[in-house]
Formats: sequence, C-alpha cells, structure tokens
Amino acid sequence: MEATSMEAAEESPSMLWGLDPIFSAFARLYIRDILQMTESMQVPGIYFYNSHPIYKVDILGTVVYKREREDFFCYGVDDGTGVINCLCWKNYLQKGEEALGQTGVKQSVPAQGGFNLAAEIKKLREAQKNRCHLEIGELLRVRGPVKTSRQQREITAFVYYKVNDPVMAVQIEWMMEVPRLYRECYDKPLQLRRDAGSDTTISSLSKATNIIKDFLKQKSVSRFRPYDVQDLLQPLISCQPQTASADQEPVAGVSGYQQLRQLLKETLEMMQNEGIIYRKVKSQDEVYHVTTQDKDLFIAVKDIIREDSRREKYAEKGCHVLHILSAVRQRYSLNVGKPALELVLKSLECNSDIVSTSDNYYTAF
Repeated sequence: MEATSMEAAEESPSMLWGLDPIFSAFARLYIRDILQMTESMQVPGIYFYNSHPIYKVDILGTVVYKREREDFFCYGVDDGTGVINCLCWKNYLQKGEEALGQTGVKQSVPAQGGFNLAAEIKKLREAQKNRCHLEIGELLRVRGPVKTSRQQREITAFVYYKVNDPVMAVQIEWMMEVPRLYRECYDKPLQLRRDAGSDTTISSLSKATNIIKDFLKQKSVSRFRPYDVQDLLQPLISCQPQTASADQEPVAGVSGYQQLRQLLKETLEMMQNEGIIYRKVKSQDEVYHVTTQDKDLFIAVKDIIREDSRREKYAEKGCHVLHILSAVRQRYSLNVGKPALELVLKSLECNSDIVSTSDNYYTAF
C-alpha cells in the first residue's frame, strides 16, 4: 500500500476536506505509508494518502530505540513496515506532581481503616508513570498529529501508553482491523469534486444500481439476462423530461428506449466493476451471474485455497489474492474479476471457511 503522490493542482480545496470522515479521525495507517505521505501545498501539516487529507494518526508498534529528556520521551516505533519517531511529552506528569503538592493531601491522616486518598493517588500516578515509561522491546500505542521536523517525519503524541499483550491478542486484532480499514476506506479515493453536468447521470446510475441490487436480493436471483431487469429501470426514464425543437417531431418512444438501453448497459458495467455480477461465459446470450449467489464459484475458491495452502510454498503465509484469481480463471472461468473474487473471499472469511493471514493472503482452516 503506497500513498499516491499528488501535485498541488490535484489537491481538493481545503474547505472540502471536512467532507472526508477520515480527516476528523485518527487514521490507522501503516508507518510505511505515514512516512511516504505527500504534504499539502495549501496547508502545512496536512498530508495526503490516496487523496484523503490526514493530519492525525493512530499506530501500534514495538519500541526499537528511546531517548529521554527532561520534558519528553522520544521513542522509535516499528510496526513491521517501517520505523517512525514519536515525541511523547511528560508535561502532564509534572503538572500532576505540582497539583499534588498544592493540595496538601500528603499531610492528610486517614481514620483507622478509612480510605487513604494520598496513598491511592500515589498508586494511580505510579501506574500512570509505568504505562508511559517504556523500554526497548515493549509494545507502544501512539495517537497524535504527524509533522515534519528537520526533514524527518514524526508523530507528536496526544495520547501514548504501554500495551500489555502477553498472548498477542491486541496485535492480532490490530492486524485484522487495519487491512479492513484500508480496503473499505483508505484505498478508496474520495471524490469530493463533481461536474455539475454529470449530477443527473450519476444520480440515475446510482438509482438504477440500487433498483437492480434490491431486485436480485429480494428474489435471491443467481443469474439473469438484461431483459429480465430492463423494465425495472423504465420509471427512471419516464420521469426524465423529453425535449424537442419547434420544427422537430417528438420521438419519445424511440428516444426513451435508447435511453433505457444505455442506462441498463452502464448500470450492468458498473455492477461488474464492483464485482456484484460477472459473466461466466461471454457469448451472444448475455447471462450474468450474481457473485454472492454463485455456489459453484464459492466452492471453487474454497477448494483452491484449501489445496494450495497445503503446498510448501504457501504453507506459512497462505495464498495471495492474485494467485487465487489466476487459479480461479484457469479452473473455473476466465471472466472472474478481482472485485468479484474479493466479495467471495470476504464472504468465506465471514463464514470462517478461510482466514486472512495478512493483507491479501488467505489460508484454509
């Protein structure tokens, strides 16, 4: 996963950045991508990953080096993709000490068997200090803004703490969550700008896609032909105004039919690009298979992963998605696309038939 380089002219206007929900969140990016992000030419301190504006991140990694100063800790954090410097201030600890001294709770004498406020605060502060003071090899989580200091990318921590993870439960959960966020959010470019003239077309395509999706879901359709769903889109054409010049006779019938055919063609293409449908065999008889309803495709993918995972080459890491795609095209259908395969893999993983060992690698149970 590599950040897409952007020129200043390609940046979306800064006033639109708030439309991207990632901009307001702590983005869980790999350190490699944080180091490669392109800084904005409009606002210093804002970076772009795949057109998403980002200024604060959330990372989890192992401390590989440390420096301590009077006011801060400086930790080098490694998540397996790269190492980044994290500046972790100690100011709040010092303020806590000053506040403790001003309150005078040290002089309080608890009643016999009563609650000792000073002792409890001391325990709390000691626990807090232990969570913020790490040694090399310990697991650290950091959340904060990204900045470039002396031509070096680093993170200034808003929050940081040591993660106790003896059975690696936190790390496993993190390794499963971050690839999902990349697939569903970070690797999908956000389209903030749109030509005004294309609004109607995009709206019609979106409505047409939703209509056909609902029909396929309600009827549990496994395969269909274009004429099976063509009439479903007729209301979208009927509601569009038909215009003609003063010396031209209206040809609403022919024009409406042509628009309907064009809308249907574009809708089916969009659904194929999303992997919702595909054509198992390309012939004059246009038959589309619904990906999530194609049991034979599910069985073929599962068998490929199960068989190839036993081979020495794939035993440790599993089968890469491109290897699975190549095998599916050889054994099942040449016309299965990557989006369709990803839908199948996601469904199989949800059903616990397969498991992703790392990003884009899968193995069978």
